[in-house]
Amino acid sequence: MTLIIAMFTFSLSMSISPGPVNLICLSSGLNYGFKRTLPFISGATVGFVLLLTTIGLGLSAITSEYSLIFDTLKYLGSAFIGYMGINIFLSAGKFKLHQKEAAKPTFKQGLLLQWLNPKAWIACMAGSAAFNVANSPVILGLFVTIYFMVCYCGIACWALVGVRISKLLTQPKQLKMINRLMGIALGAVAIYLSVI
Repeated sequence: MTLIIAMFTFSLSMSISPGPVNLICLSSGLNYGFKRTLPFISGATVGFVLLLTTIGLGLSAITSEYSLIFDTLKYLGSAFIGYMGINIFLSAGKFKLHQKEAAKPTFKQGLLLQWLNPKAWIACMAGSAAFNVANSPVILGLFVTIYFMVCYCGIACWALVGVRISKLLTQPKQLKMINRLMGIALGAVAIYLSVI
């Protein structure tokens, strides 16, 4: 039982803390609503648990041995996060009902973002090491199952916060201003992740 509580606590702290995926979910919930953000939430969750499973099965040994792989992922991830930030920054600032032309984040983008997200790699590697999942398929399976449920709920919470914020907005220019701030925040995250 102690192991389950520890895994749950670790999963929750990593899933709910701010990061690129959560900022995109917040922005998507704000602009498109919860239902239209669900594909991105699902993709991000599936992408994360696939990454966690792969690292738990031994990929971390390869990436730690060949730092060029991790560095390449870091730069590709930072570029993709920056790209998503630019899209959010340039968003028209129209309310949900009128925003048919804008592209909402997709399942595929959520899946890909986790594999290019340095925060996800760090969380997977730290969790795999902390719970020694490489030595037991049962422990790895338990950790992946717990993380899937917690990650899905944690990311979804950010989308729900975006939905709540959207209810407070009364003018399109307010939404546009928030989109600009979210885009700048994602850009700052991309720059930060590329230099650490």
